[in-house]
Amino acid sequence: MSKRAVLSVYDKAGVVDFARGLVELGWELVASGGTARVMKQAGLAVRDVSDVTGAPEMLGGRVKTLHPAIHGGILARDDRNDRSELDAQQIKMVDLVVCNLYPFEQTVAQPGVRLKDAVEQIDIGGVALLRAAAKNFQRVLVICDPSDYGWVLDSLKLETPDLKVRRTLAAKAFTHTRDYDTAITAYLQSVGA
Repeated sequence: MSKRAVLSVYDKAGVVDFARGLVELGWELVASGGTARVMKQAGLAVRDVSDVTGAPEMLGGRVKTLHPAIHGGILARDDRNDRSELDAQQIKMVDLVVCNLYPFEQTVAQPGVRLKDAVEQIDIGGVALLRAAAKNFQRVLVICDPSDYGWVLDSLKLETPDLKVRRTLAAKAFTHTRDYDTAITAYLQSVGA
């Protein structure tokens, strides 16, 4: 059975080459919105998140990946009970999550940015993807930094990355979401009523 990767990135730098490497290793790709479009334009076979969830993107793209068909596949442990629940719901396990977040800090650094524009750059689904994958690092790899694509792909070509690599990537994802939330907090505390 092929491994499944879910990709949902704002910063598309390097993601096509990384995804192509995964396909060459026999991985199935699932991607959201713009990430799926970029991959299809590059000629890669990729399933849209909406095909997996059976639900369209909603609310102007605010809701894409927040669905049991995605998060169940990420959060499932590799045990008989969880596999049985996934099978009953026809959900496939996710083995890798690649996600980076909307550019909140860059947005609020612009002079004269309006609160409503800043709020639209608060990523919800991406943070949930990163946290879910990082929580289940013993089974799921998580990548939040495009600079990690090369060495992770090289590692996948040789063998399944060990627990130390998985833990390191998980810690990086939690650091990323912590810093992201800290920036949002600081901004909201700094704006007038």
